[in-house]
Amino acid sequence: MTADAGRTADSEGRGRTRRVRWVAGGVVALVLVLAGAAAFASARGDGESGVPAADSAEAGFARDMAVHHQQAVEMSFIVRDRTDDEDVRRLAYDIANTQANQRGMLLGWLDLWELPKVAPGGAGPMAWMGGDSEKHGDHAGHGGQGASAMPGMATKDELKRLGALRGEEAEVFFLQLMTDHHKGGVSMAGACVSLCAVPVEKRLAKGMVEGQQSELGLMRDMLDARGAKPRS
Repeated sequence: MTADAGRTADSEGRGRTRRVRWVAGGVVALVLVLAGAAAFASARGDGESGVPAADSAEAGFARDMAVHHQQAVEMSFIVRDRTDDEDVRRLAYDIANTQANQRGMLLGWLDLWELPKVAPGGAGPMAWMGGDSEKHGDHAGHGGQGASAMPGMATKDELKRLGALRGEEAEVFFLQLMTDHHKGGVSMAGACVSLCAVPVEKRLAKGMVEGQQSELGLMRDMLDARGAKPRS
């Protein structure tokens, strides 16, 4: 084989490889699109009852957990810039990435259902849980005002304090705040597992319970390694 012929064969080989990769990538993208479409379709309900009502557990959980998740993402970004500890930074990244994605799903379902992102009739946080919301008050933020009425939410003063700390002090306070936050999130997600009827949302809530319980154990160990304990 001549040098020119060899170069031609190599070029054709690389072209076939690129085409195979392109086709494979297209197939993966198509699968993801179809999977997403199926998830959103299943979120519409069983076809008989239609979409959830604006004051339903499904809508209330989607609204409140979207707010709850947003604060977890905010706290994770705060601590990321205030410590060089790789374990804490990795945990913060995982929490921010996971909860930002889940928040997008929750808000997407509200859009799909054509429901408001604010509770109707001026209903406060956790109204969708009915009388069961009272038993979750032990996990509320220590300030107990506004959105912090949701279980585990940090107050504005606590977020300000976290932003002022550095190094191990920031790590410990973040782990304590996020422990409270996860306990509240587990309570909320567990309530949706019991009350929500839309299968895809119930599955997401169950996954939140399992994932955040696992991270609670990790954060307990990380606090112990720093000579600290959870606040609650």
